[in-house]
Amino acid sequence: MRGSKGKTTGSQTLCVLRPGPELMVADRPSPMEAKLVNELPVEPGWQYEPKWDGFRALVFRDGEAVDILSKSGKPLGRYFPEIVALVASVPQERFVLDGEIILPIADILSFDALQARLHPAQSRIDRLAKETPAQLMLFDCLGVDDADLINAPLSARRKALESFHARHARAGLLLSPCSDEIDDAAAWLATSGGALDGVVAKRLDEPYRGGERAMLKVKQHRSADCVVGGFRRVKEGSDVASLLLGLYDDNGKLNHVGFTSGIAAADRAALTAKLEPLIEAPGFTGKAPGGPSRWNDGRESGWVPLRPELVVEVLYDQVTGDRFRHGTRILRWRPDKAPQACTMDQLEHELRPAELRIAP
Repeated sequence: MRGSKGKTTGSQTLCVLRPGPELMVADRPSPMEAKLVNELPVEPGWQYEPKWDGFRALVFRDGEAVDILSKSGKPLGRYFPEIVALVASVPQERFVLDGEIILPIADILSFDALQARLHPAQSRIDRLAKETPAQLMLFDCLGVDDADLINAPLSARRKALESFHARHARAGLLLSPCSDEIDDAAAWLATSGGALDGVVAKRLDEPYRGGERAMLKVKQHRSADCVVGGFRRVKEGSDVASLLLGLYDDNGKLNHVGFTSGIAAADRAALTAKLEPLIEAPGFTGKAPGGPSRWNDGRESGWVPLRPELVVEVLYDQVTGDRFRHGTRILRWRPDKAPQACTMDQLEHELRPAELRIAP
């Protein structure tokens, strides 16, 4: 990987390091992306990996220079000084790796804690880096020393990555598991929803196709019965835009855990008429949207509190902390279920990274 210009072999531009005070890489590759599918491929020739719920990161090291880029190509090093220090501590001085920045809180991954790092105050970032250090989960190797691997098949890149990690393993520098067995992928998928964003499949015989949706991704969806503790209105008008969902904790408090998305315009008027007779504070008695007392007429950033009488079953994909990571989809109303029976224990507990194992 030595030189001053990008080389081209086949259809891929090689990643060539340029030495300098700031790491310069000619023709830097974009991350290889995933296409969402309904099922994982089962035929031979695929490698399965957990898809971690963190910040995608391309890591470049050239001597003392370290650069960490996000999926969109923006620098991440400022927000994760401990990851920069971790990469700089590796004796190997030239490499390009693909991975995910993850952040465990009490051994459970927290996407909220990751987002808290994207803050303008360097003093706060430095404090959080010491109090709750992030980790780097590696899953691909694009080059080491003079060996440029971007055109090499995944099987060779994985071997190089495992060799790299075996030589340089240290606290915070993790190697993501992989398997060519569909049963392992199915087991990971069954436990996804907390630490994982699903499972991906990659062709073992293909090069690193940066910027392309060359991986296949499957997500696990689950359902939960939730209390409707409030709603938000559309920006222009008074109709319902989304439902605010709650679950009861062990103390009997109704906590906001997420919202619904995709309410059809044709259904909004009838839904608004159904909800308006139930408007009554406080709605949520525990954690509330935007704060425990932040509600108004429902416009802009406010929300409308409801008497907790309605139960709705929703479809969700991930849980982070004690709430849904993304918007949920309404499956059906549950007039047969008591609101008090909608408790937090329905949510799948976040998976710890150490719990991912390959079946014997």
